[in-house]
Amino acid sequence: MSNTMGILGKKIGMTRIYSEMGKATPITVVEAGPCKILQVKSSDKDGYSAIQVGFVEKKATNVTKPLLGHFQKSGSEAYSFIKEFRVVEPGQYEVGQTVNIETLFKVGDIVDVQGQSKGRGFQGVMKRHGFSGGCAGHGSHHHRAPGSIGCSAWPARVVKGKKMPGRMGNDTIMTKNVIVIDVRGEENILLLKGPVPGAKQGLLKIFSKS
Repeated sequence: MSNTMGILGKKIGMTRIYSEMGKATPITVVEAGPCKILQVKSSDKDGYSAIQVGFVEKKATNVTKPLLGHFQKSGSEAYSFIKEFRVVEPGQYEVGQTVNIETLFKVGDIVDVQGQSKGRGFQGVMKRHGFSGGCAGHGSHHHRAPGSIGCSAWPARVVKGKKMPGRMGNDTIMTKNVIVIDVRGEENILLLKGPVPGAKQGLLKIFSKS
């Protein structure tokens, strides 16, 4: 298992930057960190090695007492988001340590970005799976319906995995091998090449591959 330490961030939106030759590059602006290490987990004690971090401070009055006690153990404020990153050597991290983008990333690094895709609600097969649909004429009784879904004599049931209407989006998506275009430590801003999952203000997990 490789070291996958990372940082939590918030997707600000997309824009573009131009090279000296005028070439446009689409980028995603991410507000990443700073994150506070709340807990260090080891294989001996917890069964696996990981670092638990908190992101976006919130009022202590808005969290439960068990969570508040967990935050106080690390000597930190309450946080809105708590996530874990699997690591190989947890001993090199300490509870209460602050993780910044400047210590993890540099221009040109390759990272993986995980986020929650936009929820589209309940959708039919044409929008959800790209079905072409039936005839559009007035005499048609099959405009947007999926058509036959079952089997006849055998196996006389609907097979698993059949493309059907249902909930679309709101899935955990991982975009791999994203290039870091710029690191602005004073502003806690990362510029990543291309799109990343999620809506604006959505939470992102950015994994370092170094």
